[in-house]
Amino acid sequence: MLCPVMSRGAPRPPAVQPLPVLAAIVVIAVLLPGAAESRILLTLHDFGAVGDGVTDDTKAFADAWAAACAAEDDVILNVPAGGNFQIRPLTLAGPCSDDNEIKLLVSGNIVAPESPDEWRHGQRSHWLHFHKVQDLTVTGGGIIDGRGHRWWAQSSCQALPQHPLHHKKNCAVQPAPKALHFEDCEGISVKGITLQNSQQHHLTFTRSSNVEAQYLRVTSPEYSVNTNGVHLVDSYNVHVMDSLISTGDDCVSMVGNCTDVRLRALSCGPGHGISIGTLGVDSSVDYVEKIKIDTLFISNAENGVRIRTTKNGVGGFARKVNFESVVMRNVTNPIIVDQGNSDHLLGSSEAPTAATTAVQVEKINYIDITGTSASKHAIRFSCSDAEPCRHLTLDNVNLTRVDGGKASSYCRKAFGRSIGTVIPESCLSEEDFVQRVAQRSEEDEEED
Repeated sequence: MLCPVMSRGAPRPPAVQPLPVLAAIVVIAVLLPGAAESRILLTLHDFGAVGDGVTDDTKAFADAWAAACAAEDDVILNVPAGGNFQIRPLTLAGPCSDDNEIKLLVSGNIVAPESPDEWRHGQRSHWLHFHKVQDLTVTGGGIIDGRGHRWWAQSSCQALPQHPLHHKKNCAVQPAPKALHFEDCEGISVKGITLQNSQQHHLTFTRSSNVEAQYLRVTSPEYSVNTNGVHLVDSYNVHVMDSLISTGDDCVSMVGNCTDVRLRALSCGPGHGISIGTLGVDSSVDYVEKIKIDTLFISNAENGVRIRTTKNGVGGFARKVNFESVVMRNVTNPIIVDQGNSDHLLGSSEAPTAATTAVQVEKINYIDITGTSASKHAIRFSCSDAEPCRHLTLDNVNLTRVDGGKASSYCRKAFGRSIGTVIPESCLSEEDFVQRVAQRSEEDEEED
């Protein structure tokens, strides 16, 4: 129950809170059993925002954030319903006061400038960028709209010639911005909002931990370029759940060093499905492990569940990954592992050359995977000579051709086992324990 209190909030230093702004602060008492917790309610209108979709409201948002971040009580920062607040590239930085938690209540809409020409050079890596922030909740049922159509046109030079936005004169000099980006953050919750038409990735977490993304609607057209739904980089203890993701690229992707990631109850498609990788880009050593992905519906997508590494990756691994309870409809590559050897399967006339190094792919489980494949190879394990895929498990998999034909499996340097009914028939080879058991058992003991 929210009860208004007549007294004003404590004065803030003028550098952070100008006196006219202080008069707009409302302090609210939240009555809890046996205690009273005070909160400060701020709105963008209090800081001069107009919300007509045309006026630049960036300074108002920045000032409101500065006040919220400096407050000594918990804060609700409201983006009011009925408004369209145009925000230019903005970094909302922490650390904030040790004593407060901030709830960004997006009741209205936040929109980006429509044209890339309105962005100053050097401000094109992020749009809404949260840096070194802790204990933040973003919620409210509103919309964060990147209005990315012109960005996709500039980025379409990376796409195929038949891409609807492809035109040489549209090619961008640098990549489009990430829309909502959390970097070096902890204790972040993003719930119940719509993210749409991002310039590049919709929601990104970089070097962040203890993250929840839940009850989201993430949408952009199928032809939008590089518009991943949720993108994880070097992050751990991340939960992405109960969301609808329909974009032009990966529904959820993870790269770098990611661990303890849980994806659950997601509807995905079109786009490129769920992706681990690409790992090992530019000779990076990436470690992705302890990933649990279950209860997915993937439809009309290029990929279902994919692990991808670069050829000749210098090290690292993707391991201890569970894909479970996945239903696919009309997916081109329902199950795929690609360690850089699939070009010949996609039309290249050149046979794959042997890799000398690779990112390890091992201990990957596919459990209760059903649905239809749009291609001949419903299961594709294209692995490396240097580091074959090991300990792969197919457990109750049933994938048939969407056109009624017979699906098949493709394996290259892939070792593992099948359990229960596996359709199409598994092509996995038995594990080569003789050559590797001594080395691997020692590593497993160290992990335990």
